[in-house]
Amino acid sequence: MKALLLLGAALLAAPVAAQTIAITGGTVAIGDGSAPIQNGTVVIRDGRIVAAGQGVAVPADAKTIDATGKWVAPGFVAGFTRVGLVEVDAVDQTNDTVARRSPYSAAIDVVPGINPRVSAIAVSRLGGVTRAIVSPSTANMIFAGQGAVIDTGADPEAVTVPRAFQFVELGEDGAQEAGGSRPAAYLQFRQSLEAAQRYARNPAAYDGDTKDSLLTRADAAALVPVVTGKMPLLVHVESATDIRNVLKLKQEYPALKLVIVGAAEGWTVAREIAAAGVPVIANALTDLPAAFEQLAATQSNVGRMKAAGVRVSIGMNNDDDARQARLSPQYAGNLVALTRIPGAAGLSWGDALAAITSGPADALGLGGELGSLRPGRRADVVLWDGDPLELSSNADRVWIDGVEQPMVDRQTKLRDRYARPEEGALPKAYER
Repeated sequence: MKALLLLGAALLAAPVAAQTIAITGGTVAIGDGSAPIQNGTVVIRDGRIVAAGQGVAVPADAKTIDATGKWVAPGFVAGFTRVGLVEVDAVDQTNDTVARRSPYSAAIDVVPGINPRVSAIAVSRLGGVTRAIVSPSTANMIFAGQGAVIDTGADPEAVTVPRAFQFVELGEDGAQEAGGSRPAAYLQFRQSLEAAQRYARNPAAYDGDTKDSLLTRADAAALVPVVTGKMPLLVHVESATDIRNVLKLKQEYPALKLVIVGAAEGWTVAREIAAAGVPVIANALTDLPAAFEQLAATQSNVGRMKAAGVRVSIGMNNDDDARQARLSPQYAGNLVALTRIPGAAGLSWGDALAAITSGPADALGLGGELGSLRPGRRADVVLWDGDPLELSSNADRVWIDGVEQPMVDRQTKLRDRYARPEEGALPKAYER
């Protein structure tokens, strides 16, 4: 009996991802910029994509799912968010985006603040978002800290890649954090990288614990992977002038793996960005200037940068980024619609999907793992009842790492509870 119980426990503990799944007959979108494939098949084994496209053989041991009349696409990668760090903005105890009274900056790691139970995680999953790039916000210095890549699965282990990048503010916000001007911000940036270089040369000799030190020992150590090119540096700037200044930093520090975030005026310097080979995670439809650094904002920004050769994807920076990652496909769809407006610049359907799937993953150097249905990638797959970039479409089923996820969030629970309330089913406050 004991042996049977142990066997049963072992079977229950076996990962669901170990099964082989074949999704057949649907319109398959790879997520690499290519056009959708009619009557395609996607094969998943052990949590990875085995094959996707037309004429794909279905393994004999596969569980087959008929997707006729539906679409199969990679899960969306939310390009820049604070998902998982906030439940209620106005309640400080549930908001871990910023540490205003901390003596640390670059060393701050968002991982302990990621809460997979915040309502935005499940809402994002039901919207087709399976991964999110999560960043801290700045407080008293231009460096915010180390961001992470997470999944939106219904399990307690949300973090896919901890310490995936460092985030720094160098536009208007950075100027304020540095004391009130851009020159002060760039001086702080250079002095910080020099401090990291000193720490790397001789950690024991670095004195970062005095009140006059620009960086603590922990902050200097956290910037070593940045200055040596082992960790991407995401830089938030919006204006053309600030973008040019950031590109010059690449000339000063060739090892830096720069990624520009925001870039509302990126279209005006698109050729320079493309020549530098720096990827951009832009807000999709910044149309009206919300600040002086966005005076040249236009809905055609992303399309024009793409046309100039910029590797551009879509993020949610300062766009209700803690809870509205689910809007990514709507933004991508709007960029497709712009191609039909005379004088406007948008994206092709394939490029628009890539901007919210493989694009953000590639920007962080994770394209070999995430963001598409190419063989070998993590099996983040969404079955849609229609075109995933159409607002009227809904996700029917979601797999993350090959594991099918529950299609339940707070909103669906409230809908089901109150759609047809019966006597005795309502809380006391609703009784009359």
